[in-house]
Amino acid sequence: MVMEDSSDDIVPGVLRPKDAATLVLVRRDQDAPRILMGCRSSGMAFMANKYVFPGGRMDPGDQRIPVEKDLRPEVMARVARGITTARARGLALAAIRETFEETGILIGEHGAAPRTRSPAWVKFFAHGITPRLDTLTFIARAITPPNRTRRFDARFFMADDSAIAHALDSATHEELLKPAWLTLAEARALDLPSITRRVLEEVETRLEDGPETDRPAQFFRFLKGKTVQTEL
Repeated sequence: MVMEDSSDDIVPGVLRPKDAATLVLVRRDQDAPRILMGCRSSGMAFMANKYVFPGGRMDPGDQRIPVEKDLRPEVMARVARGITTARARGLALAAIRETFEETGILIGEHGAAPRTRSPAWVKFFAHGITPRLDTLTFIARAITPPNRTRRFDARFFMADDSAIAHALDSATHEELLKPAWLTLAEARALDLPSITRRVLEEVETRLEDGPETDRPAQFFRFLKGKTVQTEL
């Protein structure tokens, strides 16, 4: 059973949420952990001028990219709840692709590029990097409330900066402007969407619990007129 079909997330006359994915990158500096964020352009129709983690919509090509190092079994089980494993894998790959497009950072390892017709992935593979998913942890899912002009069913992944295989010296950031590594305190002082603040709390909890924690992912959605938080 697909979970969102039993809620207020899909109702007649309301936009169906589109699959999206986000990546929270963590750099563990000596003074404090830092996370990668950036400000969305003022011309964006969705969350303009808001500080967010890199991410965006899943493209059809994301589900067709082969990977040698897949999501860890416990991560796949949570991401794939109610959907196919191919779609779950595509969401993780979307988070990696969007991070590259918005920040010039490539998550993966050096390797031979697979064949693809996706223009975005052709650009990614041009740098001699192939994505690896075993470094990702699934930390949250959030569905935009029904009364919004844009709706997304977003999955939030988290990874240490050790997962970065390459970072471009210069990149064009069409949506996410001036990416920066921020402490949690610096991030909280910014103009953040409410869901970003909730995910930031989850990131802080996981950093305090340590890397070996098997904490469930948090699920934020709109049910019967109220925002509800459950676990996956």
